[in-house]
Amino acid sequence: MALTRRNDGEDCGEGRTVAGRFARDRKGAAAIEFAILVIPFLMVIFASIETFVAFTGEQILANATQTMARKIRTGLLPATMTQSEFRAAFCNELTAMLSCSSGEVGTPSKLLIDVRSYASFSDIPIDIPRKGSDLDVTGFKYAPGGPGSINLIRAYYRWTVVTDLVRPYITNLRPAGSSMPNDYLMATTAAFMNEKF
Repeated sequence: MALTRRNDGEDCGEGRTVAGRFARDRKGAAAIEFAILVIPFLMVIFASIETFVAFTGEQILANATQTMARKIRTGLLPATMTQSEFRAAFCNELTAMLSCSSGEVGTPSKLLIDVRSYASFSDIPIDIPRKGSDLDVTGFKYAPGGPGSINLIRAYYRWTVVTDLVRPYITNLRPAGSSMPNDYLMATTAAFMNEKF
């Protein structure tokens, strides 16, 4: 059997093809395996980070809602406070993770707040107001009750999902006419009875 000599000096038998030599050659195998596994690995990492940051933002929104509810419940907010003033005070409770600029106070697009009073706790709605697959904000207002009244604060924040690979799996808002979801809706509520201030 005639043997041919490869460039590196090793003998290879007759009938061995280039593909066969390539399959046995282990040089660069780690780079190829890394290239195959890096995409799923990064998808898991980015999805974990996105989820962590979104849950942290949701906790910040919940803390701000509870703080503002306590201020209404104890009478710390003046009865003459307007909706814009309440939104500005609410924005002051948020940190850098949730954007609440001065433009957001006047024309809400991300932070949506509904404050109103009810005759009894059983009258408080338990569903998120929706119009189709988007949030319905047409009835939102700022109308808290006085001393001894039952009140509800509902705060919603449209969190923009950054990691595009996981967007279809963690978003829960689909604006009308949009095939690709953009936002994750953070929602928090506080129901309480005002003190006799």
